[in-house]
Amino acid sequence: MSQLVSSCSIPCNLCGGKEVAILSNRSRSGKPLQTVICRVCGLVWSDPRPHDARRFYEEDYRLSYKQTYSPKPKHVLRAGKVALSRFEKVAQLLSSRKVVLDVGTGGGEFAYLLQTLGHSVHGVEPNKGYADHSIRAYDLNVQVGFVQDAAFSPESFDVVTIWHVLEHTEDPGRVLALLRSWLKVEGILVVEVPNIESTCQAPKNTFHEAHLYNFNVVSLRRLAKKHGMQEAWHVISRDGGNITMFLTRTEPLLEQPYEAEIPGNYEWVSKIVRGHSDLRRHLTPLPYLRAWERLYRSLRERRETAGLTNGKAILDQLYSHPLRNYSVRP
Repeated sequence: MSQLVSSCSIPCNLCGGKEVAILSNRSRSGKPLQTVICRVCGLVWSDPRPHDARRFYEEDYRLSYKQTYSPKPKHVLRAGKVALSRFEKVAQLLSSRKVVLDVGTGGGEFAYLLQTLGHSVHGVEPNKGYADHSIRAYDLNVQVGFVQDAAFSPESFDVVTIWHVLEHTEDPGRVLALLRSWLKVEGILVVEVPNIESTCQAPKNTFHEAHLYNFNVVSLRRLAKKHGMQEAWHVISRDGGNITMFLTRTEPLLEQPYEAEIPGNYEWVSKIVRGHSDLRRHLTPLPYLRAWERLYRSLRERRETAGLTNGKAILDQLYSHPLRNYSVRP
């Protein structure tokens, strides 16, 4: 049962409220991590912060997550396949040559894919090791640093993508406002985040140190609206784990105080999180399918990277067939 507390140290990023309930006291690593939910709008976040975000993402995140400062061949292959799946979601936006910003470029696999297809691509990546790798390996135009510190002119981009980055930021509202300012008037912002309503993962894996915020569709939509954007459409992944939302600019920006209350969202999210149990999950095929998928993926990756140590060669081979019929209009 979620526990009511009188206040929190970090005001809600959506409504500014400080009346919260505790959803969890542990991270997926088993370490202490207090996760709270706003009783006014249902936004979920870590309070207090589990780390110094700047130092963590500049130096520690990739090392703790993948035990390396630059991607190994299996990481390149895996990320390349993710890049292809992401491209399928945005292909309709990229039928003609676009100027694209990819926020959180990582190892550069998605940005390199778009660059290979003829788009003008810019990237931002805070982790020095991965950013340097993407610049050296793929000749990408990447600013090394945090999106909050990036330097771009207003209305520079046709498309901005931010895949699984917003939940890592200390002030997601500020980030959305900044991305809006860089977006052309007719541009599209693509935001993908984990879905707090998801039950495809083990209950103990719901919260972890790297995700400072957790969203569902309505809280993400409302946060975007607060900062001058409206939802065009959204997609939820087949397993329910991810939300991909497509946003456009609203003109003009809101001038009056914004009402961010979302009636019923606190109760809805709390019910899902509290009701998610190992027993219920193991009565579905998901955990068994995932175990087989991990084993199959490991065997396949060994075969597909055999003899390949160069990331560019891996991606060129991976991208050549699925996109051979794709063309970009000038």
